[in-house]
Amino acid sequence: MAITSAIVLFAVLWFMTFLVVIPFRIQTQGDLGEVVEGTHAGAPQVHNLKRKAWITTAIAGVLWAILTAIILLEIVTVRDIDSWMFQRMPPATTQ
Repeated sequence: MAITSAIVLFAVLWFMTFLVVIPFRIQTQGDLGEVVEGTHAGAPQVHNLKRKAWITTAIAGVLWAILTAIILLEIVTVRDIDSWMFQRMPPATTQ
C-alpha cells in the first residue's frame, strides 16, 4: 500500500466515522427549551464538535490500523473477493 492510499483510506474512514458520531449526545433547542425564533426546534444548541472530532480520530485510527494490517498482510485480497462474489478473474498461477 502506498502512502497516498493509506492517507486516502484514513480520510475516508475519518469522515464516515464523523458522520456517525455527530448525532450522539446532541442537545437540541427544543430539548433545552430555548427555541430561537425562525429556527426549527430540532436545531442543535450544543454540539461539542471538538470532542467529537477527537473521538472520531481515535476510532478511525483503530479502524485504519485493522484495515491496513488486513491489506498489507494480504489476509483478504482482491482475488479472494472476486472468487467469493464474481468469479471473473482467472486462477492465480504460482511460479
